[in-house]
Amino acid sequence: MTASLIQHQPRREPGRSLGPAGRPQAAARSSTTRSLRLVAQQEGLIQIHTAPFRGSFSGVFSQALRSAGLGSRVLITQFLKGGVDQGLEASLWLCGRLQWLRPAVAGCLSEPCAMAVPCATAEPCAPAASVVSAAPAAGPSGLAGSPLPTASDPDREAVEAVWAYSRDQLLGGQLDQLVLDELGLAVDLGYLCAAEVTATLERRPSHVDVILTGPAMPAALMAMADQVTQLRRGF
Repeated sequence: MTASLIQHQPRREPGRSLGPAGRPQAAARSSTTRSLRLVAQQEGLIQIHTAPFRGSFSGVFSQALRSAGLGSRVLITQFLKGGVDQGLEASLWLCGRLQWLRPAVAGCLSEPCAMAVPCATAEPCAPAASVVSAAPAAGPSGLAGSPLPTASDPDREAVEAVWAYSRDQLLGGQLDQLVLDELGLAVDLGYLCAAEVTATLERRPSHVDVILTGPAMPAALMAMADQVTQLRRGF
């Protein structure tokens, strides 16, 4: 007994065509319908959170901690907060990916730096330890007098140390997010060079989010910001 195989052709529906295997194909999409595609990663932003009072850090800290918990590499640097004599060697780590850094100073810094050096050019400022006075002219014997001691300020050196570390981490592409607390105030008080800070942020890797907080913010940094959040009272 011979069995015959009957091949059933699929029923053709209006608006559909048959593919090579006899399977219905979806109707052609309208030319106005766009196909789905992955969105390219956005570039990092410079965000500024400022207020006429010291109070813009707590919300940013929560955001940074959440980012670290989700896998981002985060560095928080507080330039003028002291009292714990922390420094580079004693920085704290949270969630395994958030480094919290403060300068090695005995108390919070709120007064202008005693050894502040004017920074009016775009060239990086020299550290306070490298500022020296010119040696006096040669005396009657033809021998130059002894040079004056190098000008140095421990508080400024401590702030510059945490800035140098933060700058290297930023430019080295080691971070996903960098929080610089009271950076503008550190510039205004003479602990950091405004031109060097601006030049560093201009050279940052495109993927890094940089968040600046504090009550004072130089105009040059405000002009660079992609987003500015201002906290106010009295409303």
